[in-house]
Amino acid sequence: MSGAGSGKGRPSRPRKPGVMNPMLVIISGPSGVGKDTIIAAMKERDHRREYHYVVTCTTRERRPGEIDGISYRFVSQKEFQDLRDADELLEANEVHGNWYGTPRDGVRQALSSGQHAILKIDVQGAEVVKSQVPTALLVFVVPPSMETLVEHLKARRTESAEQLEIRQRNAAIELARKDEYDYVVVNEEGHVDMTAERIEEIIAREEQNSARRLDTI
Repeated sequence: MSGAGSGKGRPSRPRKPGVMNPMLVIISGPSGVGKDTIIAAMKERDHRREYHYVVTCTTRERRPGEIDGISYRFVSQKEFQDLRDADELLEANEVHGNWYGTPRDGVRQALSSGQHAILKIDVQGAEVVKSQVPTALLVFVVPPSMETLVEHLKARRTESAEQLEIRQRNAAIELARKDEYDYVVVNEEGHVDMTAERIEEIIAREEQNSARRLDTI
């Protein structure tokens, strides 16, 4: 597994009026826990002026229903490597044989506009970002049970039996790291709106915390 670029601490652009304390917010959790569904629910709750959802770059194939530039930014291996070489990724990690990375410029644009930069990234990526941005707010989403998580993974029907087994094993390892996060939120089955609301409450509370202020990315 490989980390991100050097994070050279470039000056941020002048901020426009927006939220009181723009933050870098990481929503993480094991594969199959419902991160995409939670993000979709948050987008429907009319926080367009406060939240900016940074789109992750990935080298994996697009799944049915996914939209380039919205679900992910789908790139080739070479394009991804070029972004890494140019230090344009805040973090980059290989997960299940595919590369994922967070565009640094997307985060900068959000913060300079006075918006919270919302990142949906895996546990490895969250660790890398936290090492570079100690003031980042980390929210870990967990399933109501491991059985529920396994059923979600099976229902996607996007992995082979071998890939599914790897994801289940990795999920167990990732769940064991939940105490490394600032908050842990249970995504109860059939109650994604409640999960989204809980995360929004956490963001609103932490926005008052001046210790989370960001100056450079």
